[in-house]
Amino acid sequence: MTEDEIRACFTPPGGSYRFARWGRPVAPVVFGADDATLAAFKGAFRTVTGLARLPMADTDPEIGANLLVFLARDWDDIAAIPDLDRMIPGFAALAPRLRAARANQYRSFRFDAGGAIRAAFVLAVIDDHIAATPADVLALSHAVQTILLWSDAAFHVRPALVQAGGRVALRPAIAALIAAAYDPVLPDNATDPAHALRLMARLPQGDAPSPEGPDVS
Repeated sequence: MTEDEIRACFTPPGGSYRFARWGRPVAPVVFGADDATLAAFKGAFRTVTGLARLPMADTDPEIGANLLVFLARDWDDIAAIPDLDRMIPGFAALAPRLRAARANQYRSFRFDAGGAIRAAFVLAVIDDHIAATPADVLALSHAVQTILLWSDAAFHVRPALVQAGGRVALRPAIAALIAAAYDPVLPDNATDPAHALRLMARLPQGDAPSPEGPDVS
């Protein structure tokens, strides 16, 4: 990936560069999933945190679970989740906009005093498209999108997942970027676009690119 491509991953349209990574072990919990889907999410989180060399935990000592995933049939079911507006301030006003836009997912992050990710909340509506998506693909997609504070448009041109060898996997370039982002020498958060150059310097150099296969949306 070039410096410009990396910078675009952390620069929202019309916004400025903002990078953040987890500063603590991830303690995920998934609501609304059957056993098979729950197993898929656990496997996906292990895969992505393994790339980041980020520990997983059963609980966070401060807030218990710190990565909460809610799966529901529609936005009305999600809006009925107890204390949701406390977890995601202002969600009651946001819900009608998500419903009107026919959105099927929403993510919200919290940060600690140093700017590192402290908690993440994933809301996913199981619409027809999502219902047709295999559980392992859905889980891996959400896992990669919560491991860093990506731009909203980070994967519009280059999706995070690809199909290769009859299975869906994380795109090698994105996997390498996640690993680079968690280099212990780098800060947990950055707003200087030059940070993208530091990330690029930590990507594998000189090897032929891995076959990536077709994109998986």
